[in-house]
Amino acid sequence: MQRVIVIGSGGAGKSTLARQIGETLGLPVVHLDREYWRPGWTETPKDEWRRKVEEIVRRDRWVIDGNFGGTMEIRIAVCDTIVFLDFPRTLCTYRAIKRWITYYNRTRPDMGAGCNEKIDLEFLSWVWNFPTRSKPAIEKRLAALAIDKRLIRLRSPKEVKQFLTALAAGDANSI
Repeated sequence: MQRVIVIGSGGAGKSTLARQIGETLGLPVVHLDREYWRPGWTETPKDEWRRKVEEIVRRDRWVIDGNFGGTMEIRIAVCDTIVFLDFPRTLCTYRAIKRWITYYNRTRPDMGAGCNEKIDLEFLSWVWNFPTRSKPAIEKRLAALAIDKRLIRLRSPKEVKQFLTALAAGDANSI
């Protein structure tokens, strides 16, 4: 595992898991939210964003967390492992709200500078509807693009813990 992407719903714990994988395997971690969002929640222009992602994936080793559908195919093409956090919507919604409370009026560590934690109905709707709206499209992309990739689907915090334990033990084949 040298090039790992971590995908899943908002609130699933992608950034936390990416950090843990990075620490365990000694891989640099790239948080796409930090790379994409400019101060005041200003988006990076699409052409610039695509170039930036292409530059990031040219590196030899990394863990990248985030969905960003417009550049997902770039990351899938060069990764060796995909970790898909496929958690229930209730858990993700709860975690998104908890994160907002925890980082209220502050910028969380995996976010771009000047982007204080926020929550709104649009984001909560995206998290809640992820299983029916976003997940099918992601699964379709994975089926088409990730044929030769290792796909690890984790469906609960317990499975994440088991995965990390196996990874730390150097038993990646049991995952």
